[in-house]
Amino acid sequence: EADAGEYMCDTGDRQTTAALLVKALPVLFKHWLKNEEVEEGRTAMLHCELTKPNAPVEWRKGDTVLQPSDKYEIRQEGTRVELFIYDAEAQDA
Repeated sequence: EADAGEYMCDTGDRQTTAALLVKALPVLFKHWLKNEEVEEGRTAMLHCELTKPNAPVEWRKGDTVLQPSDKYEIRQEGTRVELFIYDAEAQDA
């Protein structure tokens, strides 16, 4: 997308111009989330991998968007995205 714009070839006497449109590819999953099981009180970790590094993601439990807190830690390195759920409780299931 940073390369999109108007380009020109100029000979001094003549010139020609063209517009370049760069279409962004959609973000896809290379590795999907997998079901996990964790003992109560332990830390659960869910992770997936995307096709684009540092793509914006949102973690949800049901309809609730999860925010970083003492309970949830969200990490993203390149294409890998991780959610840590600390002190897992049965109601977190």
